[in-house]
Amino acid sequence: MLNGKRVAVVLPAYNAQKTLRQTVVEIDRTIVDDILLVDDGSTDETVTEADHLGLLVIRHETNLGYGANQKTCYEAALKRGADIVIMLHPDYQYTPRLLSAMASMIAYGTYDAVMASRILGKSPLKEGMPLYKYVFNRILTLIENLMFGLKLSEYHSGYRGFTRSVLESIPFRFNSDDFVFDNQMIAQILISGFQLAEISCPTRYDPQSSSISFRRSVMYGLGVLRTAMEFRMARWNLYVPSYLNLTIHESLSPSPVPTNVTHMKSH
Repeated sequence: MLNGKRVAVVLPAYNAQKTLRQTVVEIDRTIVDDILLVDDGSTDETVTEADHLGLLVIRHETNLGYGANQKTCYEAALKRGADIVIMLHPDYQYTPRLLSAMASMIAYGTYDAVMASRILGKSPLKEGMPLYKYVFNRILTLIENLMFGLKLSEYHSGYRGFTRSVLESIPFRFNSDDFVFDNQMIAQILISGFQLAEISCPTRYDPQSSSISFRRSVMYGLGVLRTAMEFRMARWNLYVPSYLNLTIHESLSPSPVPTNVTHMKSH
């Protein structure tokens, strides 16, 4: 716990066997009450390794997508009573040692959500970020800052923290099951009036760190641009997509957890 608030770390995993232990051993257990891994149909021994590490594991029988994985993560964390939920990729690209700092920014009421930025601080190119990803990141971030009216250094980090009230208030279940889920969450947080902050985070890139192909990066970029445009149109009351419609998500009841999910051992 931190400042009397229960802290959960959720790990959306896909073929993370080789990096999972490195990630988990650096998590500060003095403040973290739960570590929950959701395996999205991995073809390696991610689930076995997670079991050896004593994690609470939920398994998707088939690969449902990065967004669908996070939906299960947040639903499970809320059901277990988390007041603060930190989402950390288990590929060891982001250092788990920032967990306490990120949780503190939320636990003491300063912010409602926080993202770890790869752009603040050291140059991500020097740390191994592929050039095309860096260029895409900079272009998309410029456009998003204009559309969202913010000055964030990036919108594409896989290391984020939220209060319980954020996750209970935004209709994240209506988001994409793919990678654009992250950007849709940002749009929901902002349109709901919550306060979002950033913290500098060193990162590492190697063959074991997860990555998406150039083609999927382009598709992701198009989805990001669409999300930014939909946010601006919603602000202008011209068009409000379902995932940004705060008045209907409580009356609709999408399945909170996919039907092809197996709950594994709890330690």
